[in-house]
Amino acid sequence: DRDNKNSRQPLRHPLLIKDGGLLFNSQGPLRKIDACSNLIFQNQDDEFHHSIEKDIEGNIWVPSTIYPQSLPIKKVGRDISKDGGYIDDGIVKISPDGEILFEKSVSQIFIDNGLEYLLFSTSTDLKNFIRDPIHLNDIQPVDFSGEFWKKGDVFLSLRHQSMVLLYRPLTNKIIWKGTGPFFHQHDVDILNNHTISIFNNNSKFFKYGDTVDGHNQVLIYDFKTNEYSSYMNDSLIKSDVRTITEGRNQILKNGDLFVEETNTGRTLYFNSDGSLRWTYLNRSDNNKIYAVSWSRIIYNNSDIEIVKNFLQSVDKCND
Repeated sequence: DRDNKNSRQPLRHPLLIKDGGLLFNSQGPLRKIDACSNLIFQNQDDEFHHSIEKDIEGNIWVPSTIYPQSLPIKKVGRDISKDGGYIDDGIVKISPDGEILFEKSVSQIFIDNGLEYLLFSTSTDLKNFIRDPIHLNDIQPVDFSGEFWKKGDVFLSLRHQSMVLLYRPLTNKIIWKGTGPFFHQHDVDILNNHTISIFNNNSKFFKYGDTVDGHNQVLIYDFKTNEYSSYMNDSLIKSDVRTITEGRNQILKNGDLFVEETNTGRTLYFNSDGSLRWTYLNRSDNNKIYAVSWSRIIYNNSDIEIVKNFLQSVDKCND
């Protein structure tokens, strides 16, 4: 009631649904409300956070913090009273009705796939382990099979590993592991049957804290050539886009680029030729700048149809 009451909640990565409802989380329950703001469901099984994405079957994929932790006590303990304890990030698949269909600890995925050394090989002060080694910030479901992935796979963005994974829940196998030209990245998107985009925060822990080393980037990885390339790099430099944490991007079908610079409350839209079409700063009448919380760009026909359904539902609220 004190820290997480409704009046204090940001709507993180809100997602409109065909039925006119709205899904969102607030570093806590996953909620769905209808167009009249009535609560449809509230899943409190875990603490849900970061991205919300829907797969082709209508199921919802969202990161969570699993507690009690799924890893053994001898490895991570259970105490949360002092510093919050070990953050056991999990990937969760939830039905359209709000029921958990699948849940898996990312730390356990690492252990099962021979990557445990990335979890417990360093410490903060030679006494305490790193309590947040994963920091899952995006789950992108794969809705079609192809040469490099299968329907039902998921891409995972792991900030504190500076790593992107292609994971297959059906077999509990990591299919591909991407590291290298990005740091503390967010927002993995599938562009076509062989390329993905990644929002590279390019932030690094230097002597005096977490700092963007230059500017943010939109990177494209091509599975066919095993090569990375940057997208509209000069445009992002010119507009001085450099959010340390968070951040979103969407490359549209026509080549336009939408970017959210979360830390500064700014969104930008670039034409396909790299020119800036518009920018929006979330400044209030009191001249203060307020947070944005993982915006989405509404641009294709199916998105527009969902918005129309929502508006028609709103019209019925006072009937």
